[in-house]
Amino acid sequence: MSVFSNPAFDNHERVIFCRDEPTGLCAIIAIHSTALGPAAGGTRLWTYANDDDALHDVLRLSQGMSYKNAMAGLKFGGGKAVIMKPPDFDGSEALFERFGEFIDTLDGDYVTAEDVGMSVEIMATIARRTRYVSGLPLQSGKAGGDPSPKTAYGVYYGIEAAAKARLGRDSLEGLRVAVQGVGHVGYYLCKLLQEAGATLLVSDIDETRVDRVCSEFGADRVGSAQILSADVDVLAPCALGSILHQESIPGITARIIAGGANNQLRSPQDGQRLADAGILYAPDYVINAGGIVNVACEYFGDVDDDGVMDLVAQIGPRLADIFDEAKRTGEPTNVIADRRAREIIAGDA
Repeated sequence: MSVFSNPAFDNHERVIFCRDEPTGLCAIIAIHSTALGPAAGGTRLWTYANDDDALHDVLRLSQGMSYKNAMAGLKFGGGKAVIMKPPDFDGSEALFERFGEFIDTLDGDYVTAEDVGMSVEIMATIARRTRYVSGLPLQSGKAGGDPSPKTAYGVYYGIEAAAKARLGRDSLEGLRVAVQGVGHVGYYLCKLLQEAGATLLVSDIDETRVDRVCSEFGADRVGSAQILSADVDVLAPCALGSILHQESIPGITARIIAGGANNQLRSPQDGQRLADAGILYAPDYVINAGGIVNVACEYFGDVDDDGVMDLVAQIGPRLADIFDEAKRTGEPTNVIADRRAREIIAGDA
């Protein structure tokens, strides 16, 4: 497992490997940057094919968190953690408490929260051993709790901005949207879209999730292999990343891609491929920042829940500005967003 030669390594400040044999914990914490504040980003619980895949994932995700937090104007740098989930994983409280102890040794340089495979209850278990954790059970009127609904709101506002920019639409009424992945974020996004009058096509590897969304929101089921090429106006990836690449892009008929998944592009060049195909892409770390906004407001305790929603609503105008520059210059939206994020981190913005 080589860190420095990994293609996802981007001058990360620190990469910490966490192993505890008694509990079976195997985890990696990646701190990409603390230039703007403590490195913040959720912990992902996932089954990886091998250690190299886990390392590559945490390196990419932590860089994305630096860019996400910078673009959202937060007092956070970027970091991420992954806990590797073997087939016999039992998810004991002792394991998550031990993970909290590893986080605590970093003295606040990394702040964790909920990500794929985790929950508010697990965050509370981790918090027994460290105070550098957010996404804890919600207290009335305060920021906190499951960040997924706030992420979904941000994606919703981003879809509104994209529909205005590409389709000239002021309403989502009648818009056809394919949502790939209807877990936490995807579920809440479907609820918002259905309330706005959109027509939903959905897929997920967990058919019980699809059943729920079809039953509650009148969505149509689409196979996982067909969702990317569905005949829709908007494709909203809300599962895992690396789905947009040289092989998949030619089959996409949607004119807009705007979803909650991280690292949707397999490579930066795929942003140009989308632009060449006439597809407006909402850079993932800009549109899906609602959750980390909620985490930041909870952690710093300076904004209540109403204030969080005001900050999340700014995602729409922020994307509209990126879309305007892309239209004016011909640059792909991901290139514009990356440049702006790096300038903010470097103190040049």
